[in-house]
Amino acid sequence: MVHTIWFVVLSAMLAGYAVLDGFDLGVGALHLLVGRNREERAHLIRTIGPVWNGNEVWLLAAGGAMVVAFPSVYAASFSGFYLALMLVLWLLILRGLSLEFRHQIDNALWHDAWDVVFSGSSMLLALLFGVAFANVLRGVPLDAQGAFQGSFALMLNPFALLGGVLGVVTLAQHGASWLALKTNGELRDRARRYQRRLWGVTTAAIAATVAASFVVRPDFTRNFLAAPWLSIVPALAIACVAALRLWMGRDDRRAFLASAGVVATLIGSAAAGLYPRLLPALPGSAHPGLDIYNAASPDGSLRIALGIYLVGMGIVVTYLWRIYRIWRDT
Repeated sequence: MVHTIWFVVLSAMLAGYAVLDGFDLGVGALHLLVGRNREERAHLIRTIGPVWNGNEVWLLAAGGAMVVAFPSVYAASFSGFYLALMLVLWLLILRGLSLEFRHQIDNALWHDAWDVVFSGSSMLLALLFGVAFANVLRGVPLDAQGAFQGSFALMLNPFALLGGVLGVVTLAQHGASWLALKTNGELRDRARRYQRRLWGVTTAAIAATVAASFVVRPDFTRNFLAAPWLSIVPALAIACVAALRLWMGRDDRRAFLASAGVVATLIGSAAAGLYPRLLPALPGSAHPGLDIYNAASPDGSLRIALGIYLVGMGIVVTYLWRIYRIWRDT
């Protein structure tokens, strides 16, 4: 039971990061398109200024959960995706620098340079996260000890690149929904236009990824057939996509919540299909794959760590709720 709880906790941390830092990345991806001049781009940055760094806590929380509960998955993932993770680290650093340094010098060239860094790093992060998401669904080559066997180029397979496209367009649409909620006038009109355009592209990318997943992972429906109630999660994803189309341009708050629901239920659907697997192996690998049992810490450690972890995350949730409440009308 404790293994399943940790699986749910880890999935929730990843979904929380995708929803919260996802709109930050989406704002960055659209930064140079929605903001037509330096003043407008500065305003776009101010919409995420109070919350962007807090949103990244969820990525650290997910990594911490993996280290504590499933150290073998952490070891295999960080060794196999080492180059990709280093790219993610540097892109996160550059993104943070662009947000903090942009206003330090009142110079047009300085502002423009950091705007490009912010937009480029955000888009590449969304791409890399999508590629990683797709590779987990597809499976990775593992040796008999469960260690990753492959190269960075192997991770750039067609299905992973499709996942990268899904990551970029989904988070860009999520960012457009945030900007429509947090801006007014011409900026809001522009954000709504991108929101409408990206809705269709995102819906097509989701459909293409789902269809392709049945090819690369034919057993993905196994859990849904064994426990039909799990179909609630993908059904909610479809409902959120429809709700987003219904509310965008009419009620920006509800549209943003629907967009957040799309992101969260996509992660949830993947988790429901993978359970109890955490890092599936490609067909032909010497290892069957890492799951919540063969990759877990001892049961006693899991129980002790779970109590500590939930208390700590409760404090984080309370803090973030307070921050969002304070800045909700800005």
